[in-house]
Amino acid sequence: MEILDLRHFSSVDLRSLLEDETSVWSRLLSWDYSGSAEMILRYVDAKILPGYAAVDRGRVFGYSFFVYEGSKGVIGDLYVTNGNRLPDARQVEIRLLTHVIETLQQSPGIHRVEAQLLAHDANVVSRPFLETGFQRHPRLFMVLTIGKPGPQQNTILPEVEIRGWNEADYQPSAAVITASYRGHVDALINDQYHTLSGSLRFLNNIVRFPGCGVFDAEASFVALDRKSKSIIGLILCSRVRSDVGHVTQVCVLPEYRGKRIGELLLAATRANLRKRNFAALSLTVTEANHKAVALYRRLSFDTKRIFDAFVWEG
Repeated sequence: MEILDLRHFSSVDLRSLLEDETSVWSRLLSWDYSGSAEMILRYVDAKILPGYAAVDRGRVFGYSFFVYEGSKGVIGDLYVTNGNRLPDARQVEIRLLTHVIETLQQSPGIHRVEAQLLAHDANVVSRPFLETGFQRHPRLFMVLTIGKPGPQQNTILPEVEIRGWNEADYQPSAAVITASYRGHVDALINDQYHTLSGSLRFLNNIVRFPGCGVFDAEASFVALDRKSKSIIGLILCSRVRSDVGHVTQVCVLPEYRGKRIGELLLAATRANLRKRNFAALSLTVTEANHKAVALYRRLSFDTKRIFDAFVWEG
């Protein structure tokens, strides 16, 4: 077995591997990974995707890639198939990650590295991260089955309006995200939340690119203060399968918390998806965010997986 630069290969070399990975995402997460897979293959053909491939007897059976964002590196994916006569998948994952981490930490100008490995159970590939100074943050993948109507909303908030998302909401929503995550545990995991420009990049990635599914404006909403007409909270939803939604963002300004605005936003998304015959709604939440976890459990979200987010500050 060899570990080689990913840019030595073409989409032909990786297509069957990514088809295999797509089936795993479907089985574990009810997530159609085909859009992300096609984007990866385009970048591979363009020779612009940095990373490493595991090769056995001429066949690519594992890979990991990363991207550079200014002074930050982000590990985008890790996948190894465990077919007949191939090396042990876990050991290959560790070797791939070791190469990726070493490359990123030694890259000039890189002072931060982030990784979230949604399709890997917590702790199974943590060793190369923890041995090189990363902090580990367990996260939950939670799923709500949509079938019957949600719980009745007893809270009446005449001062708050819930309306659908539109393009004009970009800039004010980025400001809400930045303010909402100031001092929050999730700002340790994603440094885009630290600044307005970073929150705008986050929104652009959610709305424009298929990494977290296809943005679903119809199931995305904002909460407005009726007096000021300003946005005080928002929920963004994407389609990760034709009948499955995924909450990519939900937040409320600190001064408006405790009024169940987040619950109203989730109810609006749930009602919209139910009307359109969706089967489920998923989301991810950091385990240490106890209030959010308690809210989701009260709303009948079940924890399906626990995975890890890793962060290194150089």
